[in-house]
Amino acid sequence: MSLGPHLQLPGTVVRGGTGRRSWARRPVPWRPRSRARTAFVLAGGGTRGAAQVGMLRALTEWGIVPDAVYGASVGAVNAAGFAGSPDLTGVETMTSVWRRLRRDDVFPQGRLPAPWRFFQARESVHANDGLRRVVERSLAYEHVEDAPVHLEVVATSLTDGQVRWLSRGPVVDAVLASAALPALFPPVTIDGEALIDGGVVDNVPIGRAIDGGARRVFVLLCGPLHYTPTPYRRPVEAVLTGLFIAVHARFARELQAVPPGVEVVVFTVDTQPVSRYDDFSATDALIEAGRRNADAVLAHWAGGHSGDAPAVVSPEPPTPTPTVAEAAGPRVAAVASARRWAERVGRTVTQQERWDRRDPDHVERTPERARDAGAVMVPVDDPFRDTPGDLGTVPLDRELGASTTPAADERS
Repeated sequence: MSLGPHLQLPGTVVRGGTGRRSWARRPVPWRPRSRARTAFVLAGGGTRGAAQVGMLRALTEWGIVPDAVYGASVGAVNAAGFAGSPDLTGVETMTSVWRRLRRDDVFPQGRLPAPWRFFQARESVHANDGLRRVVERSLAYEHVEDAPVHLEVVATSLTDGQVRWLSRGPVVDAVLASAALPALFPPVTIDGEALIDGGVVDNVPIGRAIDGGARRVFVLLCGPLHYTPTPYRRPVEAVLTGLFIAVHARFARELQAVPPGVEVVVFTVDTQPVSRYDDFSATDALIEAGRRNADAVLAHWAGGHSGDAPAVVSPEPPTPTPTVAEAAGPRVAAVASARRWAERVGRTVTQQERWDRRDPDHVERTPERARDAGAVMVPVDDPFRDTPGDLGTVPLDRELGASTTPAADERS
């Protein structure tokens, strides 16, 4: 929940028995030697899972050690990494892995642009080979039951749509199944059963941790505590909005039904910075936001308080300095960006090729042929674009004037 331009709610503390976040009971403040069965619950959230690395750092620095770790989707990836080395060294390793990640490491691009792969007859837009390599390189153990800390990850069965908890067997397969987001990654078959992303049925598995005997549960979210749907412009966004509403509704119900004797400490990050599903550019900002917010909530909880932690000030995002073309106006900036893109990749497409997207050979067209048509690619603002400038063209002589393109006799 955003409270202002640079204020955000870092999280909350819920103590069971009241059915709500309440100040009704003020328990004895936490002390480092105070010990209850403790669980970490890592929720799903895509590339925003980087925030959980900062949260884990804060928990480790506070000396809080889990007896069990539960994960869903990207939370399963982070849970497996932390369960293998539940200390600052392990957190440093996870931080290094996250900071090195780029789009092609996890979401490898094919010859056909990603938006068009959504409409093909195929299991998924991306293969999971890239994610498999990342997980294999990051884990030092082979089976879930070999982790130094008890680990469980959740997946969804394509047989009956029910939850499947994976606590034994090859850890890489278990993590890939839990993170197999429908449409983006293919299902993973384990023991003859096809499984997909566990976040579909239980994105924040508080109940599993409590059923496992935890009396102190730390929840690491990848987004805000309160979900506020935003207006959508496309049908696919409407579908995702409905999914997010359902996921958050379950979490809210479980948070309201915490049983007596159990306390749940929730860490959140605000909706900023916003990123696409394949965008890792905000990793550093998310790691820092996760650590900062977790520190604030832990101080609130350690003081014996319940309810929402005081709002924290988030750094103001830097304002990029506009280029001369950008300052001149959006259309001029778009064409200037297109020209830089065309020069960098050494190719371009014509207006006709823009509409003939079913012809994969359009990527082989030469700059000379496109120049003859007086057109270059212009980046289009679309969250599902494959690469900058992949969706359209604009004749340069019409946008910037005849003086900006080669003379007619030079083109002939």
